[in-house]
Amino acid sequence: MRGKSGPTSDVRGGKGARKLIPPKMELEPDAFGPAEEEAESEPTCYQCPTCRVDEDRSCANSMRGRSKSRSLSASPALGSTREFRRTRSLHGPCPVTTFGPKACMLQNPKTIMHIQDPASQRLTWNKPPKSVLVIKKIRDASLLQPFKDLCIYLTEVNNMIVYVEKKVLEDPAIVNDDSFGPVKKKFCTFREDYDDISNQIDFIICLGGDGTLLYASSLFPGSVPPVMAFHLGSLGFLTPFNFENFQSQVTQVIEGNAALVLRSRLKVKVVKEHREKTTRIQNGIEENGLLSPPLEMNKEGFKQAIQYQVLNEVVVDRGPSSYLSNVDVFLDGHLITTVQGDGIIVSTPTGSTAYAAAAGASMIHPNVPAIMITPICPHSLSFRPIVVPAGVELKIMLSPDARNTAWVSFDGRKRQEICHGDSISITTSCYPLPSICFQDPVRDWFESLAECLHWNVRKKQNNFAVDEEEDF
Repeated sequence: MRGKSGPTSDVRGGKGARKLIPPKMELEPDAFGPAEEEAESEPTCYQCPTCRVDEDRSCANSMRGRSKSRSLSASPALGSTREFRRTRSLHGPCPVTTFGPKACMLQNPKTIMHIQDPASQRLTWNKPPKSVLVIKKIRDASLLQPFKDLCIYLTEVNNMIVYVEKKVLEDPAIVNDDSFGPVKKKFCTFREDYDDISNQIDFIICLGGDGTLLYASSLFPGSVPPVMAFHLGSLGFLTPFNFENFQSQVTQVIEGNAALVLRSRLKVKVVKEHREKTTRIQNGIEENGLLSPPLEMNKEGFKQAIQYQVLNEVVVDRGPSSYLSNVDVFLDGHLITTVQGDGIIVSTPTGSTAYAAAAGASMIHPNVPAIMITPICPHSLSFRPIVVPAGVELKIMLSPDARNTAWVSFDGRKRQEICHGDSISITTSCYPLPSICFQDPVRDWFESLAECLHWNVRKKQNNFAVDEEEDF
């Protein structure tokens, strides 16, 4: 972020940024998005069901809704509570750790996986929500009227504070609409990569396609408010709501008791060596004609690190070069393979139905705790896509003997070049994106497969007639 200034308020009589205390949102039965102060007071207690040994370590301050369950952490330090929480987006049955009459797994609070039943994921509010972020697909005239209707409903009917990106209000159709002026003056505006709104938004409403949901995810490097996505784009795989009955649907979300699917995100760290441009010197004069000492200047100084939160995938490709990409892939510090081909895709289960599916990978439900590794046109027929546990850490580096550099992008944005000595570290983020379901996580996903991707659509085989069965 280039600055820490707050969003600009356009409310009459007010100057500067609105300072709001957002209400807390919980995921029943687990608490979602806990504050860091709570994270540092997490208990570490466990009980071996076979040996009946109960070791209580500060269990008096147990987490809300999770008194006897534990989270999974790949291999964090005992005191690293942030790493201890990083896989709380996993879901499924809790495994039994007793085997037969005498054998059991060595109980370790750092490695026991607690996975929640997806059917129990429901949204509730500690306090009524007051602020909402409306994200609209820009340069789309068909969305202007739905955007106006939604904003009028939120501000005048529900008396909510609406945040809108500043470039959305710069649309000439909105600027020249005098009837929309009184509503527009009540908005709070912000600018991407400049204003920090992460602690001022209660929930998010997206108007557009899947790209609006990806964009909403990129605005929140930490905890993400619940997202309600309306299908007003082209594909709409991640946008289950139709806009025809938006009033009743938005009211239901504001009142709480809505189904959620926690879409895991990837925490990506790009470490790049700081390089200064190499200047060719000839007879003490640079190529641009300026005097310079007769030396070639090529200094390599400090390294800079940039972090991203990725909802779909991280793509490493060969860029504009005609050579094969040649990158090494490490898993928890061990070299597992070298990718020779057009590139590699590291995706979440949400991203498995996007670029990864086009590259031949399997489609995985968002509740499955996994990271997918999919090669792009590999130079080996045996290089098939694989799925690894969500708790591992991947590291991608340019191979020492690579002929060319590589390029990396994050959810199709922030594309940049990767050179020798740079590295990309990828692991599951502890901040998933809570997407509000139209029905439930299972039915929404399979309906999206059928409607958007036409999954397994074919003509049904005719049944046998009675006389034909007798012939056999």
